Amino acid sequence: MLMCLNLYGQRDGKMYERIKAQKIAFITGRLDLSPEEAQKFWPIYNAFEEKTNDMRKNDLKEVRDAMKRGNLSEKEAQQILEKFMNVEDNLHEAKKQLVKDLGKVIPPQKIIQLKATEDAFNKKLMSILQHRRERMQEMRKNRKN
Repeated sequence: MLMCLNLYGQRDGKMYERIKAQKIAFITGRLDLSPEEAQKFWPIYNAFEEKTNDMRKNDLKEVRDAMKRGNLSEKEAQQILEKFMNVEDNLHEAKKQLVKDLGKVIPPQKIIQLKATEDAFNKKLMSILQHRRERMQEMRKNRKN
């Protein structure tokens, strides 16, 4: 279970790896995956995560850039909207494939529980990161005084 992420002083790569390790432990524990289930579950889940992260990072780059630029013509906005919807469709298809693939290695109850577990992990992570940000701001404020 996720107890604490000590993120201070970590480089981005190391922090990402620590978060990933915590996520693996959190999901494995919450889903109560047996060693056999975990051995089959994680390659499927990791491939899904890699694929969807790549889509969000690369395929949505044009959308993010357009949002930063702003002031789009109607034609440009329509093109960006279509690009965004295509990516959303692809993300949805990837999620459907994940469920199908996981259905071969874990029971449906655990697949359903996965979403709630991911949400709980993300909520906990956001809380920790927010607390970290507040502490960093407080430290900077104290240095100035």
